[in-house]
Amino acid sequence: MKRLLLLSTTTGYQAQQFRAAAARIGIPLVLASDTCHAMDDPWGDGAISVRFQKPRESAGKIREYARHQPIHGVAAIGDAPTATAALVALDLGLRFHSPAAVELCRNKFLARQRYQQAGMRVPWYARFKAASAPAQAARAVPYPCVLKPLGLSASRGVIRADNEAEFVAAFKRIAALLRQKDVKIMRDESAGWIQVESFIPGREFAIEGLVTRGRLRVLAIFDKPDPLDGPFFEETIYVTPSRLGDSAQQAISDCSQQAITALGLSDGPIHAELRLHDDGPWMLEVAARPIGGLCAGALRFICDGHLLSLEELILRHALGEPVDGIARESCASGVMMIPIPHEGFYEGVENLAAAQQVPGIERVEITAKLRQKLVPLPEGASYLGFIFARGDSPQWVEDALRESHRRLRFLISAAMPVL
Repeated sequence: MKRLLLLSTTTGYQAQQFRAAAARIGIPLVLASDTCHAMDDPWGDGAISVRFQKPRESAGKIREYARHQPIHGVAAIGDAPTATAALVALDLGLRFHSPAAVELCRNKFLARQRYQQAGMRVPWYARFKAASAPAQAARAVPYPCVLKPLGLSASRGVIRADNEAEFVAAFKRIAALLRQKDVKIMRDESAGWIQVESFIPGREFAIEGLVTRGRLRVLAIFDKPDPLDGPFFEETIYVTPSRLGDSAQQAISDCSQQAITALGLSDGPIHAELRLHDDGPWMLEVAARPIGGLCAGALRFICDGHLLSLEELILRHALGEPVDGIARESCASGVMMIPIPHEGFYEGVENLAAAQQVPGIERVEITAKLRQKLVPLPEGASYLGFIFARGDSPQWVEDALRESHRRLRFLISAAMPVL
């Protein structure tokens, strides 16, 4: 029986979704994680303990494992594991994106260079050492602009600046973020840089897709109905199918394919973020992995009359199964990533039942843990939870998500609660 390797930075809720998907379709799954050293075989499957900060060393450890326990497919959750996954796939002759393409996806500066070389729309951009003098850099950039940590994702540390004073404040804030332990532990060269780009006006969209031998299969185009104009860029609602016209959707799909070709992505899932302006789509970034968190729950697919989750689809694709005959379900769907309103400690949520009773709401998943320290963007890297909805139209889904969120009341204390 074919065995699939899942590389994940944690054994949290997204990894559990993949584990459940593998069980549903009868695929033996083995985990490689950089947290397994602290646990005793968490899934009872001989989990492999690796260090994603050292991808070549980690790939070697997995290669040794595969000598005795053959691996027939590779999947990765999150950005950090993709480098190890690419090396493992190359060593074992398995389907996945190449190490070079994954590196381009993980470095915004290198990706911008490739987009520019491919003739794509590219904003003005430059990178600055996080340790450099921000006042000097502030005089060398156009306004408005957006500052981004070169090696982080999911809008973490992304800040808009409309003048030199805002630039200096944003630069110092991002530099402080890059000194935090969870960022420094990445030991990645890109973690010491801040990228600055001219601000691209327009609406933002996301693409979820699978790439096979360099060709993109678009699984969904997500509308992001909330304006993302800054000063921070916290994503909240994703809704599909898109309400854009056919020509605009085709332009977004074509832009995504152009970016995939420019980066050299070949086989595996991708998650792309774009902006659509009057002159057409502008690629923000492409990740060599699926959508994060529990957001994949917003998507379901139909194959031979049966429903498939996105996780099931990714696992089947990783094992070489064709995906051409698979279609997204016909109803509209969406997810809300519940934002953290302010810093503090999570003490609970009220009105959860009322939020779940909104017509169209499938479920409300609160992922914050009791007494967890909550940090909003741009420094934070998590959400309070996820709300899922399905309905007859994208607008119906969007309205249901907003109403469900409106009913929730989160209890967040300013200080650690006393036990």
